[in-house]
Amino acid sequence: MGVPSALTIAGSDSGGAAGLQADLRTFLTCGVHGLVAVTAVTVQNTLGVHDRSDVPPHIVAGQIEAVAADMGVNAAKTGMLASGAIIEAVAEACDRANIGRDREVPFVVDPVAASMHGHPLFDEAGLAALRDLLLPRATVLTPNLDEVRLLTGLEVTGREQMHEAAVTLHAMGPRYVLVKSGHLTHDPECVDVLYDGETFTELPGPRFATPHTHGAGDSMASALTAGLARGMTVPEAAKFGKWFVSNAVAHSYPMGAKVGPVSAFWRLAPEDR
Repeated sequence: MGVPSALTIAGSDSGGAAGLQADLRTFLTCGVHGLVAVTAVTVQNTLGVHDRSDVPPHIVAGQIEAVAADMGVNAAKTGMLASGAIIEAVAEACDRANIGRDREVPFVVDPVAASMHGHPLFDEAGLAALRDLLLPRATVLTPNLDEVRLLTGLEVTGREQMHEAAVTLHAMGPRYVLVKSGHLTHDPECVDVLYDGETFTELPGPRFATPHTHGAGDSMASALTAGLARGMTVPEAAKFGKWFVSNAVAHSYPMGAKVGPVSAFWRLAPEDR
């Protein structure tokens, strides 16, 4: 039997902490082959995003269709999509590649709308395209609390409001919504909420006393995607993603002047010398 594959449709992080680098690192350590459709190249480090160049939309679409036609995709996810034009191209290419909530290949939409430093990653037209074109195609939507606010206008300050946000987002079209609680810093636990339109499932985890969390959201979404590629159900894959990112944050490390990355090293076997 072949190795399952997962596709990330995302931007490149020159610092290696987030973006497609985090996705590929997670795919590898979760036992799936990583495929890539690059949407943008960023100039960034721990101090911020300094510049970027977006990939032409037809090239983004072409990458998706090329790997899907030849190598096969068992699950796919998005990250930074950069513009409304790229989002439109991604939606059309995913339809042609049979990727989406009502299609053969499950589709995880991680609605990356701003960098961890607060830099916006697309304009209002891009945000509208995300809502209108991708949310209805999502098998699972995985927003953090800042992205919840951008998509719904809701300011989440507690767990009860996370449930309300999940209901509001589910009405926009995704089959499942996973609201991530990493930014709810006053809560002593880190309890994410999965909602399928009827049932809420809470995914509890410890909140670690570390500032080094760059790439945590990407890593959770990509571990969830890897779980789907391996044949897990959405609830099973969400729990798998939570387990992975909890360990990744627990083993995070400092690098550069500010926020360091979460780690995938904990999944590697010790070297036998």
